[in-house]
Amino acid sequence: MRFAPFVMAFALAMIPAAPAGAKLPPLRDPVILNIGFVCKWQTSCIEKQQRAMKRSLSYVKRWKPPTWKVEQCNRNAGRSRGSGRVDWIGFEHCIKNPKITRRYANVQHR
Repeated sequence: MRFAPFVMAFALAMIPAAPAGAKLPPLRDPVILNIGFVCKWQTSCIEKQQRAMKRSLSYVKRWKPPTWKVEQCNRNAGRSRGSGRVDWIGFEHCIKNPKITRRYANVQHR
């Protein structure tokens, strides 16, 4: 792809300059990159998303919810902002919600 360097240069130019001592967003980590885009690189939002991600992953590891529920919550979390990016806070609320049943997992929304 000939335009790939241009796209990367454009993306880097769009990142606001960080104050001295601040970390730049890690562009090679897809999870952090996704959270950064969801939060528009606002530090407090990123921290909330990361905490929700850790709690969600811990919950899934400990309680082992059914696959259909994880997939449904993943779809719901990606749909919530309309960007196709996963909102971890939404995922956490969904995965811990006991009211979500399998009969709603196969419903197609249009």
